[in-house]
Amino acid sequence: MTDYRRYFVPGGTYFFTATLADRSLPLLTDNIAALRAAFRHVRTEMPFVVDAIVVLPDHLHTIWVLPPGDADFSTRWKKIKAAFSRQLPRIEHLSESRTRKGERGIWQRRFWEHALRDEADWQRHMDYIHFNPVRHGHVRRTADWAYSSFHRYVKLGTYPSEWGAVHEEDAGVYGE
Repeated sequence: MTDYRRYFVPGGTYFFTATLADRSLPLLTDNIAALRAAFRHVRTEMPFVVDAIVVLPDHLHTIWVLPPGDADFSTRWKKIKAAFSRQLPRIEHLSESRTRKGERGIWQRRFWEHALRDEADWQRHMDYIHFNPVRHGHVRRTADWAYSSFHRYVKLGTYPSEWGAVHEEDAGVYGE
């Protein structure tokens, strides 16, 4: 096992990736209302600000800002994953290890986190989040992906609506 250490910054701004255990299932987009409800529920118990988010069928990326003095993103993720999983029917295959630990097996156990260090780091991750559906070949235009905070930033004037559009000559670069 790796010797990974999480980097805790009270009141910090973080980029996260959370992924389903079975990446062939489109559980997140097929159950978007359940995912949104899980986020809302946890945010009432343990507040945080979602600066950006994109939900793809099998994983999501998000940027959170934690309250001053609070660095407990791990508990928030545990609660979000559990709240989402409770809303789904029990159809997943459970390993002996997951059964022993009382886990559902919907999500990968871990998640990726990166503490954002400055405005440039924040902007790179914002762009990464919003371009992700195009990168994975789900759409050719960022604006065509419904499960993204991109639309909020277009309304605010931060991004032009055509930002992240793949043109015909670039289509092969992004898996199309």
